[in-house]
Amino acid sequence: MNRFDYIRPATVTEAIAAAAIPGSAYLAAGTNLIDLMKGGVLRPERLIDINHIPGLDRIEHLPDGGVRIGAQLRNADLAADPDFARRFPAIAEALLSGASAQLRNAATLGGNLLQRTRCAYFYDTASACNRRQPGSGCDARGGENRLHAILGWSDACIATHPSDLCVPLAAFGATLEIEGRDGRREVALEDLHRLPGEAPEQESVLAPGELIIALRLPAEAATFAPHARYIKLRERTSYAFAVVSAAAGLRLEGGVITEARLALGGVAAKPWRAEAAERALTGAPPDAASFGRAAEAALAEARPSGDNAYKIELARRILVRALTLAAAGTPERLPALPASPFAPLPGGRPHG
Repeated sequence: MNRFDYIRPATVTEAIAAAAIPGSAYLAAGTNLIDLMKGGVLRPERLIDINHIPGLDRIEHLPDGGVRIGAQLRNADLAADPDFARRFPAIAEALLSGASAQLRNAATLGGNLLQRTRCAYFYDTASACNRRQPGSGCDARGGENRLHAILGWSDACIATHPSDLCVPLAAFGATLEIEGRDGRREVALEDLHRLPGEAPEQESVLAPGELIIALRLPAEAATFAPHARYIKLRERTSYAFAVVSAAAGLRLEGGVITEARLALGGVAAKPWRAEAAERALTGAPPDAASFGRAAEAALAEARPSGDNAYKIELARRILVRALTLAAAGTPERLPALPASPFAPLPGGRPHG
């Protein structure tokens, strides 16, 4: 790890001013950043510690029925908030699906949104990676790539974004409040992350020094609560990133779907909102045939980036599964997650 200066601002304004100097990086919990620094992947010259700025770790219920969440709120605290979990169950389910309990106790909302890809070639400084070193190439293209992207990738980069939380946030229309030297602006969560194109090192729309202050969910997102789920498929039962994941929310009326919200994770460099699938479900009955057509629409443009053609069918199936569970209704008590001490024995019924 290289030597660096440590700055501890007292206000957002001070933090932004400090981060305007080239070579700076914001430090929240550091669950991703410190690992990258230890491995020599990132070598910031200045760390701007934003943990002590007051007011960035609150949940606020807005007059219009929406909710505003400070970017420094810990993932575990947000998932454990009973009102939040009741109104946005799929988001709480996604929070509890990520990492380990110890990491969720430390990790922040803003840090989760901006965590870097877990592509092994990005982490290996001896490998060519256009995200880490622009123009160097992409060793993943001819390497071990069975977990890589099937949507939105380019020859320059086939990495995926690892966040569980971002998937339902994209589905349910979250908006970010971002502050920088030019003032405050708002960006839809769905538009935060960039697809790689020819410049995969440009991972988000944030300008240098900009800081995510808060995230807002509209009141409309809570109307999906009776029929909303997040599910994640991973290669081991705990502390693993998604091979594929899906968030689904349905509004049902008179035996048909009046509105659907869908997003996929583990398939692209950003959470993938499946708008074509949403349109296909509008006015359709909540049955296997409708869900199958929606899954086909969601993956219509998918193509393998290497030895990962299986992920296309896997993504179709997990989307159908998420829709099936959502249509059945959000349980009063969410099922225990894999490796939880409350998980059922093999062959047993889910805890709900």
